[in-house]
This record gives sequence, C-alpha cells and structure tokens, in this order.
Amino acid sequence: MSKPKIGIVVASTRQGRFADHAVAWIEAVAAKRADLDFEVIDLRDYPLPFFDEPRSPAYGPSDKPEVQRWADKVASLDGFLFVVAEYNRSIPAVLKNALDYAYAEFNKKPAAFVGYGPLGAARAIEHLRLIAVELQMAPTRTGVHVTMDPYLAVAQGKARLGDYDYLNAGLAATLDELSWWTRALKAARSADAREAKAA
Repeated sequence: MSKPKIGIVVASTRQGRFADHAVAWIEAVAAKRADLDFEVIDLRDYPLPFFDEPRSPAYGPSDKPEVQRWADKVASLDGFLFVVAEYNRSIPAVLKNALDYAYAEFNKKPAAFVGYGPLGAARAIEHLRLIAVELQMAPTRTGVHVTMDPYLAVAQGKARLGDYDYLNAGLAATLDELSWWTRALKAARSADAREAKAA
C-alpha cells in the first residue's frame, strides 16, 4: 500500500492570516514523519464561487471546471488536517463553501484539526467536526488549540509555535491519531473497492 497522503487545508484566505505561522510549524514537524506524505492545500489556490449548484454534490458532480478541480484534489487525498481560525464562533466562510462543494470525495476519510484564536478555535472546531460527520468523514478526538497567549506572541514576532512544548506534544498526538485512522480507513476503502470490482 502506498504511503497515505494528508492534505493540510489552509482554511483562511485573508491577508495577514495567522495560518501561515501554523502551517510552517506543522510542515516542519510533519517532515520528520515517515508514515505519511503531506501536501498543503491552500484555499487561496482554489477560488470557488459562492455555492449555487442546482443540486447537492451528494447527488452528482458539478460541471464547473473550478469545482471539478477542487473535487479532484480532495479525491486524491487520504486524510485532512484542517488549519482553522475562529470567525464569529464558527469556521471561515471560505472553508464552509469549499466543504459544500464536494461530498463523495470526503467520504470515509479522517479529519484532524489545528485551530487558533479565541479559546483556540474550540467552537469553530466543534462546528467543523459536525460538518465532517455529515460528509461521512471520521473526525479525530485529538486536536491542537492555539489560544490567545501564544497566538499574540507569535503574531507579534516574539515567539514561534514550536517554542511551546504543550503545542508540540499536542501536534504529535494529533498526527499520531490521524495516521492511525488514515491507514485504517484507506485499507477499508481499498477492500471495498476490491469487493465492488469482484461483484
């Protein structure tokens, strides 16, 4: 079985976003792992119109090229690590829009979370977990919550996320859990595909 691929989904597209600090830290940690391959999926690179399809993607694909490109990218991944800000106690609209534009491509794949902002984006991540369930994903229990003290220190250039031992430990545990679920679900999807082919 090939090494599973994880998409590090950058869920904010605004200028001056904190997500770039988080992604640099995650990439440095992830590069030391031999069990997974990682790819940064920046929603800036996948501009999508506001969802206006005549039907849900659960019932068929879009005919828009930009949506097909997004769905193809999602389909190519075995799991997801969402790097998410908290906007008004929920997730950024650009992320919700991107999630609404795919369905089968997310099914039976794990989702893990790194959040930042008020309460470490705990409320946004809870919303995201519920969305993940509706997309037939397996949201992991463990996550990383960058609260306001480290957030402000990093944003002001006074520290780096890797300076915080508890955040490093949290990220390691999150990636370990994501790895287990990714490998388990990839094996199960492969078994389903073999059974369907043999039927």
